[in-house]
Amino acid sequence: MIVIVGAGQAAAQLVQSLRQGGYKEPIRMIGDEPYAPYQRPPLSKKFLTERPAAETLYFRPESFWATQGVTTDLGTPVHAVDRANKRVALKEGEAGYDILFLSTGTRARDLPLPGANLDGVFSLRKIDDVRRLRGPLDAAKRVVIVGGGYIGLEVAAVARGEGREVTVLEAEERVMKRVTSPVISNFMQDFHRSRGVDIRVNARLAAIEGGATVAQVKLADGAFLPADLVLLAVGAKPNDDLAEEAGLACQDGIVVDEHGRTSDGAIYAAGDCTRFPSRRYGRKLRLECVQNAIDQAKAVASEILGKPQSYDPVPWFWSDQYELKLQMAGLSDGYDEATTVGDVAAARFSVEYRRNGKLIAVDAVNDGRAYMSGRKRIAEETA
Repeated sequence: MIVIVGAGQAAAQLVQSLRQGGYKEPIRMIGDEPYAPYQRPPLSKKFLTERPAAETLYFRPESFWATQGVTTDLGTPVHAVDRANKRVALKEGEAGYDILFLSTGTRARDLPLPGANLDGVFSLRKIDDVRRLRGPLDAAKRVVIVGGGYIGLEVAAVARGEGREVTVLEAEERVMKRVTSPVISNFMQDFHRSRGVDIRVNARLAAIEGGATVAQVKLADGAFLPADLVLLAVGAKPNDDLAEEAGLACQDGIVVDEHGRTSDGAIYAAGDCTRFPSRRYGRKLRLECVQNAIDQAKAVASEILGKPQSYDPVPWFWSDQYELKLQMAGLSDGYDEATTVGDVAAARFSVEYRRNGKLIAVDAVNDGRAYMSGRKRIAEETA
């Protein structure tokens, strides 16, 4: 029996890869949300804008999993892992396993500031987060977004497109600093500002204030900004608590090897919650992206099927903001040379990043050809 804890992208991929590989044993999938495995990237984009039913995000209809011989326990948190007896504890009962697969994902990072728990303050990681946010967003005229990463900027684009006043507060000197270069950061800042978004960098939040609901935010420099709604988009924390409490090795994520195996040989993990070794980039990585969830789960399935394949990917990411499609391949941190190719003014260009002469990453704006070519060349040059 394989027990899967978590019902997201990695869980769905593990099931499909195992069954396609001929695996016949029972599989039980346990997820803490009341939804079948679904896509998360659209939550801050189309799903927020178009307000469709949750089922439109499902990878497969809910009935599909039963046809694959998978028992699903949705809306069922796992409280503990008993490694000695190979069992996981549920709210009611338990589940025994021969192999345990952890795909517990991430959660929004808390911002421990006065007023962070006021009504009108939101984060965005799950379907139910969008449902809680959508009504108040409809009523809001002034939106303050804390954090200038993917989610913060994507929601800024949605809210501004709906005619709301939007301010983005970024604590660093530029947006998206953690994932890209000044060329891309400055382009994205300028583009948002051209659409009327007030982007403030080096802006640190001191408090969120209001009575029954949020009314304003206070910055560290003493300035105040009126706000009907505040979105906290300050990054994600891996859901590795269950693994850590069970005594598995964790380091800002569940530590796994190149096959997705944890420090317990009967337990595997994949997706945003893991940290894995990369010879390609010379360090351990924790990636929050669709590519990682899919490909790492495939590697785990291959290991279980007795056909091991080491996992060392060229990561890829994307973000949709207004009519911009930002596609990113590889990891650009540590580059010593950056070359801009194309027409920045026309919003169709790419930036290539090299270290010691080797291409390690490409960021492309509205240039799918540069992105695809870059992914291929990165794989070749960093192999």
